[in-house]
Amino acid sequence: MAPRQRIVLVGGGHNALVAAFYLAKAGFKPLVLERREQPGGAAVTEEFHPGFRVSSLAHTAGPLRADVARDMRVEKFDCAMIHPDPRVFAPAPDGRAILFYNDHAKTAGGLARLSAKDAAKYTEFASALAEVAEVLAQLTRVTPPAIDHPSPEDLWNLLKVGRNIRSLGKKRIFDLLRWGPMAVADFVSEFFETELLRSAIAARGIFGAALGPWSAGSTAVLLLRAAADPHPAGAASFSRGGLGSLTRALAESARKAGAEIRTNAEVAHIRGKDGAVTGVVLASGEEIACDAVVSGVDPKRTFFQLVDPAQLDPAFVLRIKNLRASGTVAKVHLALGDLPAFPALASVIGPDGFRQGLSGRIHIGPELDYLERAFDASKYGEFSAHPWLDVTIPTLSDSTLAPAGKHVLSACVQFAPFRLRHGDWTTQRDALGKAVLQTLETYSPGLSSHVEALQVITPQDLESTYGLTGGHIFHGELALDQLFTMRPVLDWARYRSPLRGLYLCGSGTHPGNGLTGASGANAAREISRDLR
Repeated sequence: MAPRQRIVLVGGGHNALVAAFYLAKAGFKPLVLERREQPGGAAVTEEFHPGFRVSSLAHTAGPLRADVARDMRVEKFDCAMIHPDPRVFAPAPDGRAILFYNDHAKTAGGLARLSAKDAAKYTEFASALAEVAEVLAQLTRVTPPAIDHPSPEDLWNLLKVGRNIRSLGKKRIFDLLRWGPMAVADFVSEFFETELLRSAIAARGIFGAALGPWSAGSTAVLLLRAAADPHPAGAASFSRGGLGSLTRALAESARKAGAEIRTNAEVAHIRGKDGAVTGVVLASGEEIACDAVVSGVDPKRTFFQLVDPAQLDPAFVLRIKNLRASGTVAKVHLALGDLPAFPALASVIGPDGFRQGLSGRIHIGPELDYLERAFDASKYGEFSAHPWLDVTIPTLSDSTLAPAGKHVLSACVQFAPFRLRHGDWTTQRDALGKAVLQTLETYSPGLSSHVEALQVITPQDLESTYGLTGGHIFHGELALDQLFTMRPVLDWARYRSPLRGLYLCGSGTHPGNGLTGASGANAAREISRDLR
């Protein structure tokens, strides 16, 4: 029997761990090299103040793609998933609010207080989104086809997708063709008249992207996210102990399958010879020979920092250089001495349900124009003074993250550009934290009095500490011209690269839609076929 081929995976993010699992199950010898002290990439749990722990970057799961969750069985590795209901609370400054329940009819019942028309339309919208999402979910599971010379499998996959699209019926097919290029503001406005409802749903189309709700193609991003979770308000899945518990379970599952994982092992260089990879060199000077290298880090870091560009085709290098990957997201964590009050919650839930109402995500962005103005600031190199916030208070469902009786509040902040027009993030860090606190005070008066500590993670920190080039949490802009056959770039969307034996498996590849494991699973399938 021939010896098993050794594969080195660069970076220990969730996609790399998923890829390592499937490669090990396929009979290879995957070695994951993570430069930090723990695997997980952007899905880690860290202490930011004595006794207070938080999911540092991503604070909700994708959720994991169903087949990945089934195969890796994270529940066997002490990973308990939490699914709060309601999953999203959206307050407005005037005291109105919306609760998005898992049950669409229950959500619609609450909407009736704001608009009878929207209440009637909500279940119709949820049904339409679910229909389209089911078709798009199949697209996230396939490898983008070769443009010039599609293989028989490419054609078969496209045929299956085409058949599924036909099953939508003529009206829904035209809807899908029309919706994709639309601004998400126009999309939600076709269904709803209440600004708060429009804003809460439209936010999915701009999360993590350099897009505002009036940007063309932002509906395509919403539909891509719906392929992972078709609920109108998006996912709200947490793991007990923070998302680090989920990626720790993914790592343990990969180890049990036969993968090796090393931490504090930074890859400094990917070596190649005669157009093929030969191994990697660590920052310590250690050299590891291998048959293939799979990069879980972003494309720009892979090809401009780890690989000698002289080994790559100049046209490919230019395309990677033009890949848009400048982040717009910051993160703010608060250590709270007590649970903050949100007066608007009283209008939609009784006092006994107060904690339950805050256990999911909290959407701070009352109208479409509010989101657009927040985006406007970033276009001119400034962070928004009134940011859109996606907030969680994870200690309401997981008391292990803070001392008894105390709480953690975690906020994804948009928009905060990687490059500032005036000053830099060293001087502007405190100002961003102040803007977030002032914004939260509008919806939760007195919150600042509960703050014991505040941590600001800027886009610059995302690059320097977490290895996300440009501070982009998705390794590259989610936009129509950087999706599917063009992710990361045209002609190289099949997880391979011009350097033979070098592959990509991170969020910079198709589908790149968050913490789902889809990119890692898809890449492992293609790598296994090549190496066999």
